[in-house]
Amino acid sequence: MPHITGMNPVRALVERQIDSLVGPSPNDIPFDLSTGDNGLFGPGSVAWDVHGDFATMMVGGVAALLLQMLHPAALAGVWDHSDFRRDMRGRLRRTARFVGGTTYASTEQAEAMIDRVRRIHDRVSGTLPDGTPYSATDPVLLTWVHVAESASFLAAYRRYRDPAMPVARQDRYFAEVAVVAERLGATNIPRSRAAVDAYLEAMRPQLRSDERTRAIAHALFNPPADTLAVKPMQSLTMAAGIDLLPPWAAAMHGLTRSRGQRHLVRAGAASIGMALRWALSERTARKDSLLRARAASRG
Repeated sequence: MPHITGMNPVRALVERQIDSLVGPSPNDIPFDLSTGDNGLFGPGSVAWDVHGDFATMMVGGVAALLLQMLHPAALAGVWDHSDFRRDMRGRLRRTARFVGGTTYASTEQAEAMIDRVRRIHDRVSGTLPDGTPYSATDPVLLTWVHVAESASFLAAYRRYRDPAMPVARQDRYFAEVAVVAERLGATNIPRSRAAVDAYLEAMRPQLRSDERTRAIAHALFNPPADTLAVKPMQSLTMAAGIDLLPPWAAAMHGLTRSRGQRHLVRAGAASIGMALRWALSERTARKDSLLRARAASRG
């Protein structure tokens, strides 16, 4: 999204930093919010609200990766098929682009992004250390990755944006985003807060943490910062993502924190969230203007 001439210099700086984190790369499928229909969700959807808050999505994204990698097959896919030590930021950026495109772009553009991910998944397979084969096209694995992600996004939104969010809206969110998971090939997707909670509890016996888990977590916690000014924000975002994990998942990672530490992290993350919303307010307004104009053009 282009910068506007005359923008407040602080806002312009923040936008440049955000673009460096989640902006498109030459290999990405571009998407244009000004064309096509209203997409997979449309105006008034809970997904538009939850996925539109950049600060909480960053925190939720960190928690999602930490939760996902506790599944041996999800961990193996990252270990065997990505240069995670040098490209963890790239993984986060690609996830952000995919979520943004499938949330706000037209149905046609969203489906093109989903089709591309499916083609990538076709090439991701291998064998776990115990000899068990795995594949990124496995519907059961796709469901795990989706639920870990969507549960983390919503948890971050509830903690830092809408603590009083009604359960009915939470249920609606899970029902909405299940559409993307289905198109990726997932099956038996939980579609309510209660179903998601039950699913995560049922999955616990299948989850593991080992040296490879810790190596990938270390790469996640130590991304390169473009400037020294960004480093504190990155560190606090990582800490907030850890704090967002279910207690049993944090314990599996060896990342349990004291009550006092959690309080400080939450206070700091809340402050950064407010600052980011102010800094990105013009950017958000431009996005919303494009979406309103597109909706109006559709009648």
